[in-house]
Amino acid sequence: MPSTFTAVSYGQTLSPAALDKVRSVLSAHGYRIASERTESHPGFDAAVLELGSLEPSGTSDAQAAARIARLRADLGEAAQEGVCTAIVPDTLRAAERKFIIMDVDSTLIQQEVIELLASYAGTEAEVAKVTEAAMRGELDFAQSLHHRVATLAGLPESVLSEVGAKIKMSVGAERLVANAKAAGHVVCAVSGGFSQILAPLAERLGLDHALANDLEIVDGHLTGKVSGAVVDRAVKAVQLRTWCAEAGIAETATMAIGDGANDLDMMAAATLGVAFNAKPAVRAVADAQINIPNLDVALVLANI
Repeated sequence: MPSTFTAVSYGQTLSPAALDKVRSVLSAHGYRIASERTESHPGFDAAVLELGSLEPSGTSDAQAAARIARLRADLGEAAQEGVCTAIVPDTLRAAERKFIIMDVDSTLIQQEVIELLASYAGTEAEVAKVTEAAMRGELDFAQSLHHRVATLAGLPESVLSEVGAKIKMSVGAERLVANAKAAGHVVCAVSGGFSQILAPLAERLGLDHALANDLEIVDGHLTGKVSGAVVDRAVKAVQLRTWCAEAGIAETATMAIGDGANDLDMMAAATLGVAFNAKPAVRAVADAQINIPNLDVALVLANI
C-alpha cells in the first residue's frame, strides 16, 4: 500500500472556504500539508496539496487502506457542492511511465454507441432502458448486451460508418490521450461496446491498445449477435493487468476511468479508479470522482 499521497481538489470554481474545509479534514486525519499550489485549467480550477505524513511503522496494508478510505469518505462529506478532492497515491503521480485505461461509451466519448445503433432499428427507447439498468449494476452485463444486440438484427453494415461519423469525443479526451502519449505514458481503451466503432477511433487517437466486442456480420447485415467472448467487467480488469505487464509498468502506476458497473473490476485493479460522471453505485466505491464533463481533470490527477 503506498504510504505517501497527494490531495487534488478540483471544481469549476474553488473558493477559499472550500479549500479551508479540505485542509481541515486533512489535519483531522493527521496529515501535514508539505506544499500547496493552485492551478487554472480550461473549464476548472485545481489545488494540489502534497501531504507530508507517512504511515507509522508497523502499519499493515489493510490498516493503511482503511485509513485512506475513511479520509476519502470524510472529504466527500465535507465537500462544497461542485468540488471534489481526490487522494492520489504518489506511486502514480511520480511514476516515470504511467498506464491509463479508459472505458469508451460515456467516458472517452459522450454517447452510448449501442443506443445510436438502436435508433436505426427503432429500438432506442428499449435499448436505453436496458443500458441504464446494466450500468447501474442491476443486470448481468453479458445478458443485457445480448438482449440489446438482438434488437439490431437485420441492420445493414453501412450503419456502422454512419454511427462512427456521429461520435463526439468527451471534453478533454483528445488532450488526455495526446499529452499522456507525448510524455511517454501508455493509454488504452476497453469497451463493452463494439470493435467496429472503437478500432478506427483508437487508430486516430494513437491508443496503445483497444478491445471491444465484435458485432457479427453476415452478407453485409448485422445478425443480432456478437462474435466470441463478451468484454465484461472481469475481462476489463484482465486487460489492465495484461497490457500493463506487457508495457513493463508497475500496477502501482495505473489509473482506470469509467462510468458504469461494468468498469468496477477495472477500477478496483488500478491504483487509482476514477468515476467519470458516473452512476451512484460507481461513485460510491471509486477512489476519485470527476463530476464535471471534462477529462482534462485526469491529467491533473496523474500529474501529467
